[in-house]
Amino acid sequence: MPESHTPAVLEKMHEPDDLPKTKRVAKWYHGGVASAMAACCTHPLDLLKVHLQTQQTGKIGLVQMGVKVFKSDGILGLYNGLSASLLRQLTYSMTRFAIYESVKNNLSEPGQAMPFYQKVLLGGFAGAVGGVAGTPGDLINVRMQNDMKLPPAERRNYKHAIDGLIKVARHEGPIKLMSGCTMASSRATFVTIGQLSCYDQFKQLLLLTPIFKDNIVTHFSASFLAGAVATLITMPLDVMKTRLMNAPPGQYSGLLACGKEIALSGPAGFFKGFIPAFVRLGPQTILTFLFFEQIRMKYGKIVPA
Repeated sequence: MPESHTPAVLEKMHEPDDLPKTKRVAKWYHGGVASAMAACCTHPLDLLKVHLQTQQTGKIGLVQMGVKVFKSDGILGLYNGLSASLLRQLTYSMTRFAIYESVKNNLSEPGQAMPFYQKVLLGGFAGAVGGVAGTPGDLINVRMQNDMKLPPAERRNYKHAIDGLIKVARHEGPIKLMSGCTMASSRATFVTIGQLSCYDQFKQLLLLTPIFKDNIVTHFSASFLAGAVATLITMPLDVMKTRLMNAPPGQYSGLLACGKEIALSGPAGFFKGFIPAFVRLGPQTILTFLFFEQIRMKYGKIVPA
């Protein structure tokens, strides 16, 4: 019998063409795992940023600072405080991804995409809840990274993130762990809209073209654009927060007064330092979604397409 008419080939020729199509969707914890993996890659950059911001004498660049940390503390010195960064991602990011992906998968009909305005509303809600859940981890993360600028006698010297949580709760009270919750939750709302909601929309639009497929090129392109949007929409809040933190007592009566003063110099005043801000948020966004998509494609739940 010719090879083209073997039983296996004949069986394949008679298979029905209308088999139900399926796809893999993310499980609730995939986003938190992906964010933690991304944090492992970007933590040295974040740590060097803190070193540069807190240096008191002399002004050296990023590469020089990296060499200095490596010479004084070795390669592991670039990962000081990593446990706090991972704690933050496994609370903040896991919560917002879990809410966003679970609700989206339950509300979306097979073969239909959620409207963009619903993605924005869902992203904002998920970010707000995630910001609250991640506040304790964020507090410990900031303290561990800022410990370096304190005199040795005043340093908190948390052994790791859990040790930090226990010491804060024991010596300062459990309520202290929620310090800065309002600001963290507000910023997380905008970051999540920029990252999750916009990533979803950019990916959807790219896949509608004949050029892009559901692969790493599309994931990178959509995450790059999402990172830019997330940076853009969070910059006004970050600029006002920085102004308030550095202003002399009494200069501003509140956030609104600060915003009015910045607005007098024109809208561009709210977006000063866009490139450095994107360098900080962009790689985290890109790596998070690259890891997230690979985990989803290999271990995601199979559902009708």
